[in-house]
Amino acid sequence: MRFRTKGGFRVPTTTFRETLAPADPDAIRRLVRATGFFRDDEVAVAGELAEERLAKGDASGYHFVIAEENGAVLGYACVGPVPCTVHSWDLYWVAVSPERQGKGLGTELARRGEAVAWTAGGRRMYVDTSTRPDYRPTRRFYERNGYTLAALLPNFYDTDDGKAIYCKVLESEEQP
Repeated sequence: MRFRTKGGFRVPTTTFRETLAPADPDAIRRLVRATGFFRDDEVAVAGELAEERLAKGDASGYHFVIAEENGAVLGYACVGPVPCTVHSWDLYWVAVSPERQGKGLGTELARRGEAVAWTAGGRRMYVDTSTRPDYRPTRRFYERNGYTLAALLPNFYDTDDGKAIYCKVLESEEQP
C-alpha cells in the first residue's frame, strides 16, 4: 500500500488497477447497491459483467478500472468496444461509494476508462443514462467531463424514464 504524509500522519492513498480479483464482482454489487441509484436487476448486471471479465478476460469485451484504498473498492469504471464498430466504445459504468462522491474520483475513473479505450483504438466514448430528475447530477457529471448529448429516447427504461445518450470524442492529448 502506498502512503502520503499529511501533517505528520501517514494517510493511505487511492490506488487504481485494471486487473480484477475474484472478490471484485461481490464488491462491485455492494458498491452499486450503496449508491442508491440502481434497481436490483441493474446491481446484478454490474456484478455479472465483472464475472464475465474474470471468466473470459479480454474476450469478454469488458475492461475495468478499480479504485481502492486499504483493500476496499471505492469505485470503478467499466468500458468496452461497441460491437460492429471500428472506434466506438461504451462507458458502461462509473460508480463511486457515496462517501467519496463529489471529490473527483468518478472523473478520474472515467478518464482512466477513456485511456483504456484510447490505447485499444477507441476514438469515441458513448454513455447511456436515465432522464429521470434524480439522474440530473449524473448527466451534469458527464457534461462537466466533456460528454455532449447525442440523443434522447423518451420512455426507454420505463414510462417517464427516457435514455440520454452522451458522446465524447477522445483526443490524444487527454490520454496519459
